[in-house]
Amino acid sequence: MTYRVMGVDPGLTRCGLAVVDIEPNRRSTLVAVGVVGTEAGRSLDERLLVISEAVDSWLDLHQPQVLAVERVFSQLNVSTVMGTAQASGVVIVSAARRGIPVALHTPTEVKAAVTGNGQADKVAVTKMVTKILRLETAPRPADAADALALAITHAWRRGVGVQGAAASAAGGSITPAQRIWAEAEARARRR
Repeated sequence: MTYRVMGVDPGLTRCGLAVVDIEPNRRSTLVAVGVVGTEAGRSLDERLLVISEAVDSWLDLHQPQVLAVERVFSQLNVSTVMGTAQASGVVIVSAARRGIPVALHTPTEVKAAVTGNGQADKVAVTKMVTKILRLETAPRPADAADALALAITHAWRRGVGVQGAAASAAGGSITPAQRIWAEAEARARRR
């Protein structure tokens, strides 16, 4: 049974949106990816409305089982944090209206899940997302790749296909990041 996750990398200027189907063996397939952009010169309410309408459209079209959103984290630029938090709120409300559960993941969690390194840069995340999804070209811009990474992270953290991934690790049918993640989950369960 396929698990459909929509990932959202929130932001006022660029909000990354992605939908990924994850099979029990952790094989991940791209369904859709894109970025909703709003112009800095527009009023806040107009910008949030554009994001809300786009997210509503994606949720209705793709019908994900869960929404994975990047958790807002502290930055030095308060206005950036506020814009990200406001965009996140709009996204979360859109999901809540439809009864779709929302999961929040930190950037460090996402980097660790897809690359095996919580300190990885955006280039490494994009490269691994491209490999995991078997894409011919890397998703652009980085906000799109980040949304894909969020969706993948949520499915893997939820445990989709943990036993299948661990069992098939020796057979090489999963990516190195999936193998590392499955091995770490197995170690954590033994403790």
